[in-house]
Amino acid sequence: MRRPNLISKWNSQSLAKQFLVIGGVVSIVAMLLVGAFVTRMIEDAVTRNSAATTALYVDSVVAPLLPDMQTSEALDDTVARALDETLGQGALGDRLLSFRLWRSDGTVLYSNDRAMVGKRFPLSDELKTAFAGKMAAQFNDLDDVEDETERLAGKPLLEIYNPVLQPWSGQVVAVSEFYEIAYDFQHSLNRARLHTWLAVAGFTLVFFATLSAIVLRGSRTIENQRHALRQRIDDLSALLAQNEALRERVQRASERVTALNESHLRRIGADLHDGPAQLIAYASLRLDSRTVVGSPTSPARREQEIASIKASLDEAMHEIRTICSGLVLPQIEAASLSEILERSVHAHRQRTGTVVDLVTSSTSVCLSPSAKICVYRFVQEALNNAHRHGGGGQHVIQRLQGKCVTVEVADDGPGFNPDDVGPTSLGLAGLRERVESLGGTFEITSAAPGTIVRMTLNTEEAEQV
Repeated sequence: MRRPNLISKWNSQSLAKQFLVIGGVVSIVAMLLVGAFVTRMIEDAVTRNSAATTALYVDSVVAPLLPDMQTSEALDDTVARALDETLGQGALGDRLLSFRLWRSDGTVLYSNDRAMVGKRFPLSDELKTAFAGKMAAQFNDLDDVEDETERLAGKPLLEIYNPVLQPWSGQVVAVSEFYEIAYDFQHSLNRARLHTWLAVAGFTLVFFATLSAIVLRGSRTIENQRHALRQRIDDLSALLAQNEALRERVQRASERVTALNESHLRRIGADLHDGPAQLIAYASLRLDSRTVVGSPTSPARREQEIASIKASLDEAMHEIRTICSGLVLPQIEAASLSEILERSVHAHRQRTGTVVDLVTSSTSVCLSPSAKICVYRFVQEALNNAHRHGGGGQHVIQRLQGKCVTVEVADDGPGFNPDDVGPTSLGLAGLRERVESLGGTFEITSAAPGTIVRMTLNTEEAEQV
């Protein structure tokens, strides 16, 4: 469980952070390897150059003192004293800690330590290299058996193995081993190491910093694009959710509008049946009476009956016109919002004879035809309900708040409980469905005295509906 968590935690990090961690580790390892390799090469080169210089100097001083080493199995006392005097005095004596002359079988022919003369040791790798004709040198590597004295000295020593050549044939006849006290060499070598490590570290740092800047820039671009993409996905998801909710809302509104249309048709039928149809039926019955079609008994009574029939027909016609005026909209497509409100309020005043206060904003609002019809029907139905149930004065107020237009219809009546209004109520249910089908909101606030019915539409959305 822990390993997958670490992997998932690592994968959740940004590309820049991953590069900084992995790239930093790789750069450090590469710096150590390259630094160690370059330092080793520089140490070997510096050691060889310094040893070659010292060997050339020692050889130029010691070689003339040596006899023919090809024929001599040992050095006589005269040669040994000459070497003692040469190696123990002057600049050479100050530089050399010890000196040995080796024969090819590992025997020490000469040493400034008399106890070593005549002893035989196994040939080291450096002695074998020197007997092969190549100079060998190493710094502070005193691991050989014969190096006990040098290890006890506690000084930085440059160990040099130089082949002694026969002058006329160039054949290696002996090997001179000497140890140079190398304080200056040690200082130069340490400085070379420091400069090498500084150069390698500086180059690695510049290289890593340059790559990091490029990766950070790319990672920042990727993160910005990822953030923008995630934001777009969130916006699209929210928009999809809104569209789904709107689709369900429209579907419910469509179903309820169908039911409401049927209810409206039943109400119109009931209005026609209970109003004009009854009046016309009454007039038809009166026309069949003996007073009208029979023998005239009294002209005055006949005239009175005909006047009653005419009054009944006039009332039926008035009610039919009233019903039709409620069904037919005026020409509102080219009208502004304030003109629509004025026409609706004027029609209500003419129909009911009541006083309605109208307050509109001075800012013009652009609405689609469907939104204009919605506003007209909202004010018409709300005023009818206020006149029928609320009594008192009615007020119509229109406000514009940002991108939303709000229309309120209020009365000074006793109020009612909005929770008591069922979904089958034609007036309020129809208003709610009209407003919400356009993406608006419908609210009812009722408390004695007065009731407020409010609708709100977004002008940008209402322009596109």
